[in-house]
Amino acid sequence: RWLTRAPYVLKVISALQSKHHYAEGEARIICDKVQAKLLKECHDPAKMCITDLRISHWEEAIQETIGGEANRNLAAECYFLWKTTRLQNLTLAEDTRGMLTELRKGVRLLLLTNGDKQTQREKIEACACQPYFDAIVVGGEQKEEKPAPSIFHYCCDLLGVQPAECVMVGDSLDTDIQGGLNAGLKATIWLNKAMTTPVDTSPVPHYIISSVLDLPAVLQKMEHKINAKLGTDHMAGSNE
Repeated sequence: RWLTRAPYVLKVISALQSKHHYAEGEARIICDKVQAKLLKECHDPAKMCITDLRISHWEEAIQETIGGEANRNLAAECYFLWKTTRLQNLTLAEDTRGMLTELRKGVRLLLLTNGDKQTQREKIEACACQPYFDAIVVGGEQKEEKPAPSIFHYCCDLLGVQPAECVMVGDSLDTDIQGGLNAGLKATIWLNKAMTTPVDTSPVPHYIISSVLDLPAVLQKMEHKINAKLGTDHMAGSNE
């Protein structure tokens, strides 16, 4: 399990051991507890900023593991180390950049993400992906997030396309695929890196890929299908 932890988590574990003299096991438990809190995090920006909320995750995790008085200063130190290292490790792979550049010669591209405005904008800036997209939309800046149809229709308006001309690509069945279906988009493409598909996949995506680099081939296949259908329709019209 040690090796499966992300570099930004290992950095905090190391600091807790070397600087604050925590046992390795304790440091690992603290980080695992924070990870669990992040997974079930509910953030209301009107009530608390994301920074305060996430420092609280660390504060609670430390107290739950070690006991004693709450240590806000140590919690803040852990959070900022975690966040800084995480942002430093965010990069857009060269082959992905190449693919986006090629795709953009023929289609318009928009990046749509749910989440807190500050957190997501920091990530977008860190991986320097702005030049590869015609527009970027962050759910936390809108009235509704994925899977609500409204945010997808807003994206279509930004690009100047109809929902029936738009394809959604994403790794979440609940937000990306369900959202694309809710909004009546042309197609949904599920990025399933694990490629272990549950028997009762719900909602059902139109296409499944195991790597984002498979996207151009699927779009090409889609285009061929449409062209073939147009040819058939045209022939049917001629016969009549």
